[in-house]
Amino acid sequence: MNIRIRYARPEDADFWFSLDGHLSREAFKDKVRDRMAYVLLCDGQPAGLLRYNLFWDEHPFCTLLHIAPDRQRQGLGARLLRHWEKDMRARGYGLALTSTQADEDAQHFYRKMGYRDCGGLVLDVPPWTQPMELILCRDIREED
Repeated sequence: MNIRIRYARPEDADFWFSLDGHLSREAFKDKVRDRMAYVLLCDGQPAGLLRYNLFWDEHPFCTLLHIAPDRQRQGLGARLLRHWEKDMRARGYGLALTSTQADEDAQHFYRKMGYRDCGGLVLDVPPWTQPMELILCRDIREED
């Protein structure tokens, strides 16, 4: 399997929105423009995506990592996450953050990838009520 990761492009929109139901079309354009979104390709076909923002305008925060259902459990999420961390390190960042709801399995993936719990957010205001959002962090100053 030939794997390639690149920044998202405008022509990725259909694939992007097949996996990401939270981002607006306008925000997608901004992510593409600012190079804050990646697409993972397997044998030339899009198979995963990652987007991020800057927490407090200074720490990269992975806001979504999603691999297409038929491509999950093949190590692609790990490759995409490490690619993003390497890019963030090259840009001079040392701390990476992400989050996942406490009732989601993604927390186990991130811990396996070296992330540790560093906080949580409780949204208990309708209509935004949800399970606690776990915040996880990882020192990315050195490559694994």
